[in-house]
Amino acid sequence: MTTDKPAARTLKLKPGAASKPAADPFAPRRAPVRPPGPARAKSVSASAPRPPREPAPARSAPRNAPDNQRAGHPPRASAPAPRPTTQPHRPDLARVGNVRGEIRLNKRMADLGLCSRREADEWIARGWVKVNGEPAVMGQPVPPDAHIEVAPQARHQQSGQVTILLHKPVGYVSGQPEDGHEAAATLIGAPSQWRGDARTPSDGRRFVPEHTRNLAPAGRLDIDSTGLLVLTQDGRVARQLIGESSGVEKEYLVRVHFAPNGPQGAGLVTQDVQAVFPAAQLALLRHGLSLDGQKLRPAQVDWQNPEQLRFVLTEGKKRQIRRMCEQVGLHVVGLKRIRIGRVVLGNLPVGQWRFLSASESF
Repeated sequence: MTTDKPAARTLKLKPGAASKPAADPFAPRRAPVRPPGPARAKSVSASAPRPPREPAPARSAPRNAPDNQRAGHPPRASAPAPRPTTQPHRPDLARVGNVRGEIRLNKRMADLGLCSRREADEWIARGWVKVNGEPAVMGQPVPPDAHIEVAPQARHQQSGQVTILLHKPVGYVSGQPEDGHEAAATLIGAPSQWRGDARTPSDGRRFVPEHTRNLAPAGRLDIDSTGLLVLTQDGRVARQLIGESSGVEKEYLVRVHFAPNGPQGAGLVTQDVQAVFPAAQLALLRHGLSLDGQKLRPAQVDWQNPEQLRFVLTEGKKRQIRRMCEQVGLHVVGLKRIRIGRVVLGNLPVGQWRFLSASESF
């Protein structure tokens, strides 16, 4: 069986016509080229007046608009949002308490010597305080005859607090570090504990790192002074020593020069100062001077030797003794605190510390 093959077709070209390449079916199509239109008009100068614009046609109201807007009426103004109701002013609890002869609970607890105000607030927040059998609340005013109960947890926390006695060297600040000088609290550690205290620890207490936590100075001793500095975790001790009503005595030994015209002026006397210092000026040191616009409390001031005075103060203003001496023509060249209340510095070496024992009190 034979099959006939289709006859091959031939393409006849006109003479002189060039052959075109076959079109690529995947090539992108080009947009047709439009003939050039008339020349565009030049832009109108900015100074020439512009023709007024025709008003835009009004938009049709949406389907869900109210009927008054569909009819062409202007939209109705929405009602103003209601103002939040203000809470009535609550008078301060302390003022109410004062009117009734009451005081804040934290102050009452501090006055009773139970703790400091800050500790009282912490105990109240933890639910460790009751007033007349009811749980106490922060800021609560109480009458003077209120029965205040403290939970055993608070007593246990307080029993772990320590008070430390440090012989502060010159060059250390009592509080936070300043001007490149370290705080005295950085000296507290096992290596600097007084050997006598370490061998026979007071109340069986041995130093642990937790004893440096929340340790604050109870009183100031400036950077140029040395002597007894108290650092404590117990708010009761701090209140006793630096509270507003504190009257605890602090005793100092002060070496002085007589400098009526300043330490660099004429008339400076460095030896046998007692012989040239006027008695009337000594009386002023004892009572009659003022600092920062406030009169100072009476002080005990006596000569220990011809170049050294002994001060006993019941207050502690900033650089008080140095400023008192400047007012009467004395220049302090050395200052050492040797006693706070009934606690003495004794033979505690410079830069070392010991615990305040349970048998000691200020």
